[in-house]
Amino acid sequence: MSNESQDKDVQLSLKLFIILTRTLESIQKQVVKDIKSHGLNKTEFGVLELLYSKGDHPIQQIGQKLLLASSSITYVVDKLETKKLIERRACPTDRRVTHATITDDGNALMDQIFPKHKEALNEILSGLDMNEKEMLIMQLKKLGFHAERM
Repeated sequence: MSNESQDKDVQLSLKLFIILTRTLESIQKQVVKDIKSHGLNKTEFGVLELLYSKGDHPIQQIGQKLLLASSSITYVVDKLETKKLIERRACPTDRRVTHATITDDGNALMDQIFPKHKEALNEILSGLDMNEKEMLIMQLKKLGFHAERM
């Protein structure tokens, strides 16, 4: 690759990074706005959505899946437990492990807001048609896997 080509490649990489970052910020701003309209913050919604979609989870695994520090997840679980949306349950096979379980109130809330949230996400991402979304998903996966291998 010539120096000129290499310089252009470097400039395109920098531009791509800036555009990806700004795009993600814009999308997240709209997603957070939608979540807040339901009386939750992004982390509370993430925990509820995980339990709603995947069932009971050890609290430590929730933190790992949502990329949260254990102190943060404890705080969020406490808040959701105070709101009666989740509860803690001891693991029947390992007393060292505590599971988070969505309550009936939590399920009712998610039954109400999750379809609206999916529609909001679809609207936020409606700047692309289905083919463009599929192509972008493949390209972003390829880029992410490359970065992980480095």
